[in-house]
Amino acid sequence: MSDGLDVIVVDDDPGIGEVISELIENFYTWGKVYAFSDPEEAITYCLNREIGVAIFVVDVFLGGLSGFYFLDAIDGKYPTAHEDTIMISGNASDDVVNMCLASSVNYLLEKPIKPYALQLAVRSITAKYLEFAKKLLEDATFAERVARL
Repeated sequence: MSDGLDVIVVDDDPGIGEVISELIENFYTWGKVYAFSDPEEAITYCLNREIGVAIFVVDVFLGGLSGFYFLDAIDGKYPTAHEDTIMISGNASDDVVNMCLASSVNYLLEKPIKPYALQLAVRSITAKYLEFAKKLLEDATFAERVARL
């Protein structure tokens, strides 16, 4: 298990999941990258992890399931799953955009994914956690307040 902020990729096409994982591994140093082509396997993996925070890259359509179903299934363990997700779609229609907005998913990339767009989205989510960790280390009062939550 990683001690960092892992990235979990879920796409029902194993080839696409592998390509996305490799793209992320080329620049990502804050944790490990895991790829799943079976959404149920990904749900089981996520629910059995000790850490309840990760970055998710999820296909909108996962065979018979949706990426939003996946996020809802892990939401109890990952309270920021929706905000920490990059949705990917072969067809980013108005319906898909509206589903993202309604689910608090702020990142949507259309296939074929441009590597720089993926990198910027992953780094944006990572920056949130790095800034939070820095604030915890530098501000003892803030760290005490967080510890009481």
